[in-house]
Amino acid sequence: MYFTDRGIEELAERRGAEQFSVEWLAERLRDFVDENPEFETAVERLATYLARYDADDDEVA
Repeated sequence: MYFTDRGIEELAERRGAEQFSVEWLAERLRDFVDENPEFETAVERLATYLARYDADDDEVA
């Protein structure tokens, strides 16, 4: 288990039953980067990954 998995597990345990919009998530990511600009590249990569997550499935079908 990677160290970061602990945070992911906490997220799943605390918020796993909640539903939220992508717009809400985007705002939280912006807030995080505003408070932690050193993570801008990592957050940008995560956002791009999530935006394109099913793109390969669409191309294959």
